[in-house]
Amino acid sequence: MIDRLCDVLDALQPAHRNPALKGATSYRSLKTYVPDRPGHDRRYAIDATKITGELGWTAQHNFESGLRATVQWYLENRAWCEGVQAGQYNRERLGLVQ
Repeated sequence: MIDRLCDVLDALQPAHRNPALKGATSYRSLKTYVPDRPGHDRRYAIDATKITGELGWTAQHNFESGLRATVQWYLENRAWCEGVQAGQYNRERLGLVQ
């Protein structure tokens, strides 16, 4: 998963052009391995059979195109990301019905 994310980032915003990465040639080169934590899920899987069969829902993206679209959105909305990281929302949950 991380390698795929790194590849998308390198395609959309190459690491060698990012001054914050101080000469990194790729995002993959920035990975650091850490020990796995106890109880960590080894696999995540979704079975969309029920939602497809009962509601007729189908995904608009496969994994690769969805990952690319998500990364592109974050790259195009840096101000929003920086606001969240700066505590703009005070870690409150957004989008709840009042």
